[in-house]
Amino acid sequence: MTARALMFQGTGSDVGKSLIVAGLARALVSRGLKVLPFKPQNMSNNAAVTIDGGEIGRAQALQARAARETPSVHMNPVLLKPQSEVGAQIIVRGQVYGKAKAADYQALKPELMDAVQDSFALLKDEADIVLVEGAGSASEVNLRANDIANMGFAREADVPVVLIGDIDRGGVIASLVGTKAVLDPDDAAMIRGFLVNKFRGDPSLFADGMVRIARETGWEPLGLIPFFADARALPAEDALALEQQQAAKTDALLKVAVPLLPHISNFDDLDPFAAEPAVEVVRIRPGEALPGDAQLVILPGSKATLSDLRVLRDAGFDIDIEAHLRRGGSVLGLCGGYQMLGRVLRDPDGIEGPPGEAEGLGLLDVETTLSDEKRLEPASGHTFDGVPFEGYEMHMGRTKGPDCARAFARLDTGFQDGAISADRQVYGTYVHGLFADDRQRAAWLARFSAGPSQIRYEEQVDAVLDDLAAHLEDHVDIDRLLTLSR
Repeated sequence: MTARALMFQGTGSDVGKSLIVAGLARALVSRGLKVLPFKPQNMSNNAAVTIDGGEIGRAQALQARAARETPSVHMNPVLLKPQSEVGAQIIVRGQVYGKAKAADYQALKPELMDAVQDSFALLKDEADIVLVEGAGSASEVNLRANDIANMGFAREADVPVVLIGDIDRGGVIASLVGTKAVLDPDDAAMIRGFLVNKFRGDPSLFADGMVRIARETGWEPLGLIPFFADARALPAEDALALEQQQAAKTDALLKVAVPLLPHISNFDDLDPFAAEPAVEVVRIRPGEALPGDAQLVILPGSKATLSDLRVLRDAGFDIDIEAHLRRGGSVLGLCGGYQMLGRVLRDPDGIEGPPGEAEGLGLLDVETTLSDEKRLEPASGHTFDGVPFEGYEMHMGRTKGPDCARAFARLDTGFQDGAISADRQVYGTYVHGLFADDRQRAAWLARFSAGPSQIRYEEQVDAVLDDLAAHLEDHVDIDRLLTLSR
């Protein structure tokens, strides 16, 4: 069987490509089709572990879930994970391929196209339709040579394109028409229709806008999609989501403070906590102070731990954390955040930049040494309080020291993970996805006297995907999308 395919590109980043593909995947599965998502090249430090020990972009894992499929490394064959001085780590079919700065990566693209096309061919053999997501903007003509993410892939694989514009940020007519103006005519010919996303208000007021775009571009109008507010309940992949202001919860029983560092990764670890009505997760940027009334400070993962540790100190967050502990607060470090909590962090092989080492925060009596070996696998077991969990590990480096004797968790494999300080105020773990487990989240809420958990997180995500699919069924010509696919 060879599947149909349709590609969704955007006029820019964060226009809603990932969510539209996820919603369409759920809608088409509900129609009885076997759907597989595909993104040739992704750039994100939010990644998910596949069952075969690889990693892909978080958005493709969500899209696989929407399609009721198991995530595969072939759904995102090239993943770029930005680091500091070394540019980006390159993941090919789930495994570390190398690292390169932006200019050097451009020269690597032709040899990566073969891996992209092979993965795409494998998915086509297993599905009725493959929904392909582009990356960034279709109009980045300065990056068109050797492109594998947008028009370069569409042309090579002969996949028709639907272009998505975001009306919420303004200028959607110019962005769609302007994309047609700057594209090579053969690239523009691959685009068959367009969607306008995140509309607010009376849709009749933009009817002339849809007609104008269609007349100027020659592309079919396929839908004006109203703003879908519940999208905030789905795991975000793009760090642009961190720039959105969160509404304060004046009746929250637990305030969690999270310093935002430049190379934050797997920040969806925090989403389940933020979804709890009794919890307020406050994101603190450098230049701001950690709130004095927070009971818990969480240091999330980082793709450039030494660099982010310097930023943390330069921002004075280390002083704020020490004051927080003196007030009786708790600190939890996740992955890179765990490494920062130790006494020393070493990078002898220059994994993140020039070889060297840095003094950690000294809140855990442990030391970390980075290495090329990357641990990528599902994780399950029991935490120090006997509460079971399911999550995953995704890290480079080994952490050892006296505080590891008070392990954060015992894995079902028999190994121990993480460390706890002698005063039991500071915790560190390599386990991601901890709070998505309802049992763990309930235990942490109880620890801070924040009442019982009020949500079932995984069920909530599935319910929102169903609602998103219904939303797109109402506002997108899905029958026409199927006709345009080939």
